[in-house]
Amino acid sequence: MRINPSILSADFVNLQREVERIASADLVHVDVMDNHFVPNLTFGPQMVGRLQAVSPLPLDVHLMISDADRWAPGYAELGAFSVTFHAEAATDAVATARAIRARGSRAGIAVKPGTAIEPLLELLPEFDQVLVMTVEPGFGGQSFMAGTMPKLRALRSAVDASGLDVWLQVDGGIALDTIGIAAEAGADTFVAGSAVYGSASVESAIAELRAAAAAHVH
Repeated sequence: MRINPSILSADFVNLQREVERIASADLVHVDVMDNHFVPNLTFGPQMVGRLQAVSPLPLDVHLMISDADRWAPGYAELGAFSVTFHAEAATDAVATARAIRARGSRAGIAVKPGTAIEPLLELLPEFDQVLVMTVEPGFGGQSFMAGTMPKLRALRSAVDASGLDVWLQVDGGIALDTIGIAAEAGADTFVAGSAVYGSASVESAIAELRAAAAAHVH
């Protein structure tokens, strides 16, 4: 059970301190938004490069940007452990995933709540991670959409049948009361923003989320 806190909920002025606070987590989830693919703007390659230099944890970069085919490989070149781009923003998802892998990062593909998962099921060998968005991408602090769970179940069946090492990630509204639902449906990698950074003890929040997810695994 991997817990990847999202720095979207962190204090942007003190990001080095904020990533150091979550050292007991598995990866740092870095939301890159371009104010085009989603109606919000965060940061780009320069900030990700600096985070890569100071973070005690590997970076799990989530690109909510247009023209992913063009921009995604550059984030792998910065040294990110994992680079996830959106299916809706890619013209050739397989070629982009291969370019990310060729630069030494794990390649992930993300789908919005309304995007069908079926076209991806036969392409699973091309990806190291599939991210099922459990909110509409763009802003933190939204409510979990349980209607996305059938997609996770379909993915879990396909991954288990294939024997591939594909991580199944959920992002959006993940907290103590929802993480079990996602774990039961097959997720093994959980992005949590406000549930971690909004708590009195970041370390306790990470431990509690991890335990809650583990309790619901088949």
